[in-house]
Amino acid sequence: MNRPSISFAIANFNGERFLRDAVESALAQRGVGVEVLIVDDRSTDGSWALAQRLAAEDNRVRAFQLAENAGPGGARNHAIDEAQGSWLAVLDGDDLLHPDRSRRLIEEAIRADATMVADDLLVFDHDRPDAVDGHLDARRRSGGQWITLRDYLDETLMYGGRPNLGFLKPMFRLDWLRGSGIRYDARLRIAEDDDVVLRALAAGARYRLVPRPMYFYRKHGSSISHRLSPANADKMLAAADRQRAVLTGQAPAVQAAWRRKYAALRRAWGFARFVDALKRRDASGAARAALATPGALLLLRQPIAAVLGRMRARALPEPKVREADPKAVLFISRQRLMGATNGSSAYLLGLARAAREAGLVPHLLQPSPVLFGRVPFFRLRPEMEVFETIQVRGGRRIGGMLVASRPAIFAGAAHGVATRLLRRLGATGAWVAERKAPYAIAAPWTRDDLLYVARHGRGMGRVAIADYVFQTEALPYLLDPAMRTAIVMHDLFSARAGQFDKGKGDSVAALDQATEIDLLGRADAVLAIQATEAQFVAAYVPETLPVLVPMAIDSVAEPQPGDPDILLFVGSNTAPNVHGLQWFVDSVWPAVRAAAPRSRLLVAGTVGSAIAGAPEGVELLGLVDDLAALYRQAGIVVSPLLHGSGLKIKLVEALAHGKASVVTATTLQGVETLVAGAVAQADDADAFAQAIAGLQRDPDGRAALAAAALAAARRHFGAEAATADFRAWLGGSA
Repeated sequence: MNRPSISFAIANFNGERFLRDAVESALAQRGVGVEVLIVDDRSTDGSWALAQRLAAEDNRVRAFQLAENAGPGGARNHAIDEAQGSWLAVLDGDDLLHPDRSRRLIEEAIRADATMVADDLLVFDHDRPDAVDGHLDARRRSGGQWITLRDYLDETLMYGGRPNLGFLKPMFRLDWLRGSGIRYDARLRIAEDDDVVLRALAAGARYRLVPRPMYFYRKHGSSISHRLSPANADKMLAAADRQRAVLTGQAPAVQAAWRRKYAALRRAWGFARFVDALKRRDASGAARAALATPGALLLLRQPIAAVLGRMRARALPEPKVREADPKAVLFISRQRLMGATNGSSAYLLGLARAAREAGLVPHLLQPSPVLFGRVPFFRLRPEMEVFETIQVRGGRRIGGMLVASRPAIFAGAAHGVATRLLRRLGATGAWVAERKAPYAIAAPWTRDDLLYVARHGRGMGRVAIADYVFQTEALPYLLDPAMRTAIVMHDLFSARAGQFDKGKGDSVAALDQATEIDLLGRADAVLAIQATEAQFVAAYVPETLPVLVPMAIDSVAEPQPGDPDILLFVGSNTAPNVHGLQWFVDSVWPAVRAAAPRSRLLVAGTVGSAIAGAPEGVELLGLVDDLAALYRQAGIVVSPLLHGSGLKIKLVEALAHGKASVVTATTLQGVETLVAGAVAQADDADAFAQAIAGLQRDPDGRAALAAAALAAARRHFGAEAATADFRAWLGGSA
């Protein structure tokens, strides 16, 4: 048997309610070998029987029961003796883990040569879905960092002003821990973790912190709440006296920090005795405690503040707790979604409509203000009403507008307008150069993004759908192991690698195949927009269900031959569209105009903003509210794409409008057999121009191609046929 990377120690006492979720989150760790040690501390509920069942279900789980109750420290000592992993991690039986936590922490510990390593806590209230926060303060949130013995002493003061590092859940190199002889002090029923970490640091351990919230700490009504009783305070003071001995010989600064920690503990000890005497209505005992430790009375500010807070809360309307809706479907997206203004937006809205038609309620969660780019506000089109709620971090809904709440976005917009004006006036130089905003869907996730997901996404139904593979990082932060998840694939990004010319890279993100496979495997299902991509998932991501969901679209009643002299290109400002349109304008359009001088090319969508200088006959229209009018007018739709993968949604749109189209093989990828005979294909500039000229001269041929296009759209991309498998998956039967 290979040695596991990590052993999880679960000290279990009456943890039946959440134990299975905790164990499964440990077993779900990616990229590491895992074992889970459940040490039952003589539970009186059904958790020991559950632990035995969990061990029978998975041979990576081992269950032990102590002969007598030994407290969490005693149970963890038993796990240390039994563990076989290279690393030992404590996991409380009511908590959860990010699936990449172990891999990320171990990688950082090995890179930095650390003895132990921890991360931030995400603290959530099981009974209040919106009660979520991180633990560390701003001074501890930037990049990997070391925690020295002095740091630890200064940041573990009882009732101190800073977040207490003693609440973190470090992982230890197991061989080092065993070699040091350090064990948990079973006499302590609280602060046993703090005691172990302190003694480990005193023994020379190197403590690394990765301040990303990957340990999910659950608070709930049945949590074991340890009020600092006089008995526990006595035990902690006794442990502190033992710590004094191991700190002998440390630097003066460390000794001073320990004295500060000890003084805080003495105040807490006096406060515990004072409060206990008050509860027993022992006035003389309370007075003796106050006189013995005068500083303890300063801690009265905390219960007084708590009482005042409760009084204020009672005076206010009862806060409404968000009720979980089993019919809700949560869409998580970071694209600028204002309506069906581009292919990917139209596709996502189609999925939301299909969910509505299946009797479910779609909600939209957008956890990053990066999606605004340098556009401080935009209008939400009527089709956005398919979502029951729309929540955007850093944005506010004002009527039909979504307005950014960050001044920096308005400043960026003003800068963009100013530099554009200066360029038109002839100004040059780096200071007026165009600076594109980052492409939001692939932007790095921030701590605030993830906390927003946890705060606003938890409890929003039993199905979550990540819009693009880059959104999978959000899924663990929904804090619901039972939630069914899917990824909207949109595109096979690794297939696009190397397709773009040097200096004209992909506008979204570059992914190698191994990374993309890993990301696609992070959900229960992948919604593939065309058959080739569904086949890729089936072949390379076998544990994830591919669900084929072609673009669903409503078709017009009759073919629309249109004006043969009007050509139409529709697209957003993404690299495949920009490169394809630029090629068409540079290499095809001159020949089209030479053959038919009255020809006009209408370019709809944001793609036009990336074209440098439109030649005669080319009209850059920008965003157009009514594309249907353009489709009726145009005689030929062109899709001259040279790069990219995924179903080209504008192709389906052209088919559904009953239009004759001239396209490249790239445009047809994945649907070649479905649209055979319904479009004209050409792959070099001369052939593309000739195909257009032929349709312009042949009205009957153009009408026949338009009719074939409409028939193909109805047969393969009607809403009922296109979304059938998706609706079945939503219902749990796919």
